[in-house]
Amino acid sequence: MILLMAAITIGAKAQFEKGTHFVNASLTGLGIGFTKGNFTLGVSGEYGYFVDNGLMIGGSLGYTHQGGLNSFHVKPTVRYSFQENGLNLGCGVQFEHAGTSANYIQLSPQVGYTFYLSNKVSIEPAIYADFALNDFKNGTNAGLKIGIGLYRK
Repeated sequence: MILLMAAITIGAKAQFEKGTHFVNASLTGLGIGFTKGNFTLGVSGEYGYFVDNGLMIGGSLGYTHQGGLNSFHVKPTVRYSFQENGLNLGCGVQFEHAGTSANYIQLSPQVGYTFYLSNKVSIEPAIYADFALNDFKNGTNAGLKIGIGLYRK
C-alpha cells in the first residue's frame, strides 16, 4: 500500500509541470454564505495552463443561485500548486453580475488540494472567498467548492 501511494504521489508531481493543460468542472457555494446568509449552490468551469512548474494561469466562468437571486461570473486566475504535497493557492479578479442590476468587482483568493484518482484525473476541493471591492456588504461571499480536474500535457 505504501508503494502504491508513493507511485501515485510521484505521478502527481508531473501534472504540475510547465506545458500542462488543466480543465475543471466544480460545484460551488455548497450552502455556505458570508454576508447574505442564504443557501448557495453554483457551478463553474475552469481552464488553466501551467506557464512554469507549479504556476498556472487561467480563468473561469460560473453560475450561482443564492436566495432567489441568480448571478454569473467571469474570472481570470493565477494558481500555484506545490508539487511536494498537492496544496494549491490561487487568486483571481472576478466580475459578477447578480440579479438584474448588481455588478461586483471581487478579489477572489482560494486554498485547495489536489487528490489524484489517476495520472490525469483529480478531485479538487477548495475554500474560497469573493471580497467585493465596490460593495463589500452586499457583494462579498465565501464558500466551499469541489471539482473534478483533468490534466493533459
